[in-house]
Amino acid sequence: MKHDKPRKIIVAVAPTGKKIKPPSVNPLKPEDVARQVIACEKAGASMVHMHVRDQQGEQTEDITDFSATVDLIRKDSGIVIQGSTGGLTDLTLEQRCVALDDARVEVASLNMGSINFGEDVYVNRMPDIRYWARRMEETRVVPELEIFAAGMLPAYVQLVEEEVLKPPYSIGFVLGVRWALPANPETLLFMKTLLPEKDVPWGVIHAGMQDFSLLASAIGLGASVVRVGFEDSAYFAPSKAAQTNAELVERIVSLIKQMGCEVASCEEAREILEIGK
Repeated sequence: MKHDKPRKIIVAVAPTGKKIKPPSVNPLKPEDVARQVIACEKAGASMVHMHVRDQQGEQTEDITDFSATVDLIRKDSGIVIQGSTGGLTDLTLEQRCVALDDARVEVASLNMGSINFGEDVYVNRMPDIRYWARRMEETRVVPELEIFAAGMLPAYVQLVEEEVLKPPYSIGFVLGVRWALPANPETLLFMKTLLPEKDVPWGVIHAGMQDFSLLASAIGLGASVVRVGFEDSAYFAPSKAAQTNAELVERIVSLIKQMGCEVASCEEAREILEIGK
């Protein structure tokens, strides 16, 4: 009888949110973010997603606090650092990808198109995406292609054909943003069936998450990455909010193990995402 090894799942954490209410403690200062990230890594997270923010939580082109946070994280943790090039902001193309200026950033989010985002518009034009993709190639950063709508999959195929995008990269399905992909298993299954490359690692981000059911569906469908954290939601069950990000990590780690999978270490995460290749 064949006994396959348990599948390894990367737990990513996006620690800083907006409008986070007690009992949840939203980390904003470098010391607070780093403290929670280090606790998350000890609880089982192997990648952290961070925007370049000021100490009020607003996005900025000033990398000072971002790099100071990475300094503190690196004293006690080998967690994979993922920088963001996204966010609803008036920053320029160059300012949006300033996280790439920190050489310790290993992965970066690359949004694959524009959508209605609540009452706003999230603008990511094809020329913009090409610019960010080339910056990631220059800095040897692995892109995570953020997919908010079905039409963004052929867009990424086009960029691969143009050789603007080159392996390695991973896919991140973003569900739950208002007026974009709805957060349900049917949508996730539909998006997975549309994946043009079956061997590319993929994961799920559930914006506005109220429980872990969609993340469980993703694991069951073969996801390599699941994300928790206050950027997405402080909730792990209806009306039940975590006090810290580490509590969310502990709970998703428990779920992963109950589903017969194992949590990837930081080095295993680098192998799965082919960081450094």
